[in-house]
Amino acid sequence: MRSLLKFSTVLLALAGGIVALAADKAAPASPVWEHRLVDFSDADYRYAVEQLLQDFETATGKKLVPGAKKKVGLKIYADSGPGLATPFGLVRGVIAALEKRGFASENIFLVGLNPLRLRLTGYLPSFSSGKVPFPGHPVYVLESGKFYDPTWFYDSPLPSRFDPISNDRAVEAAAAGKANTTTEEDRKSFLATPLFLDADFWINLPVYTDHPVLGINGALVNATLWNASNTFRFFKSPATAPAAVAEMAAIPELREGWVLNLVSLQLYQFIGGPYFNSLYTESEKKIWMSADPVMLDTLMFEKLNAARKRTGFEPISEDDARMLDFAQQLKVGSMDTAHVVWHHSGQP
Repeated sequence: MRSLLKFSTVLLALAGGIVALAADKAAPASPVWEHRLVDFSDADYRYAVEQLLQDFETATGKKLVPGAKKKVGLKIYADSGPGLATPFGLVRGVIAALEKRGFASENIFLVGLNPLRLRLTGYLPSFSSGKVPFPGHPVYVLESGKFYDPTWFYDSPLPSRFDPISNDRAVEAAAAGKANTTTEEDRKSFLATPLFLDADFWINLPVYTDHPVLGINGALVNATLWNASNTFRFFKSPATAPAAVAEMAAIPELREGWVLNLVSLQLYQFIGGPYFNSLYTESEKKIWMSADPVMLDTLMFEKLNAARKRTGFEPISEDDARMLDFAQQLKVGSMDTAHVVWHHSGQP
């Protein structure tokens, strides 16, 4: 039996809505790479991603090549629905770079959460055409219940009775098909194991929106609440959701293979998220890359607020984005954007 994935650093007191954290020193910031795009074409993405990964390998000495497992995972985002998902061009660029480094096509897999949203955003083939956007590459749909292991879970005092009915089915599937799950089972969020058990490493490909409970929906959330079962309960609890994200992101087994975060700024949403609304989106011809999800989220938090102020909306308060501070205190990354080290990949 594997050990319970639970952290005591963050103490949740639901009755009083209090979240107390140990006063740990923040982790040092990882560099952030930026590559400017030309036209968002597949060729543009392919060139940009290859330059970024080459620069990362040179700077860190880490080679993104097959290891003992000979597999690599890509955590995509499709949970805002049609119009706002990880761009296909970015995914194709990452796949091309990994194949160049020796990964077989069938050993580069994509991980997404919801089957309907994956289908509506084109990651799963439409029923009418049957066309597959990434032929030869498996797409693991987490809510199918096939990719959770009942011995790997995050435990939280917030029970699943606060969940939507649809999420209860994922809990049941992860609990080995037991129809009558106990209150103890209801407290568990089962983790998607392909990324940290089946792969040599994995790459996070988030999309950014604001979020009414977490403040910002991006790298941290894509790797945690969009990457496990029984997590919609947290979206209804401003007192516990930020701590849950931080704690899950700090799980050593999850972080061990979480090598990079790559985000395209082709489209991001500054208000009304996480549901897509084209009226409140911005676009920049840039890709950002970092091993530090907290830094990327903090940089994008500043961008979202700049867009909100420019268009006459109230900024997201720091209190509404406590998740970032919690994750920093758990040494997942750094919020110190004033001292971020920028690398401009492929540019003079």
